[in-house]
Amino acid sequence: MKPSEALAAHREEVLAILARYPVANPRIFGSVARGEDKEGSDIDIVVDALDGCSYTHFFRIEDAMKSLLRVEVDLHTMPEFGLRMRSRVEKDLRPL
Repeated sequence: MKPSEALAAHREEVLAILARYPVANPRIFGSVARGEDKEGSDIDIVVDALDGCSYTHFFRIEDAMKSLLRVEVDLHTMPEFGLRMRSRVEKDLRPL
């Protein structure tokens, strides 16, 4: 199954996972956002980290999503990216 198909099938559960943690504004980017994903692709997600958010929260979110979707999930915040990468990510961004 392609990651985009897994995400579409479990969108509400993914949003429920995110709602348990201090993050907001989830968006996808990369091959899933561009409609170019294939089996073996990952899902790239950007969120806004709210007060109290920690790396532990990110690891828990990623683990819960990986277990649910059965695909690799990479969770990011925009400040992680340098200017060149941020520009590429911003072109792809789609609401989750």
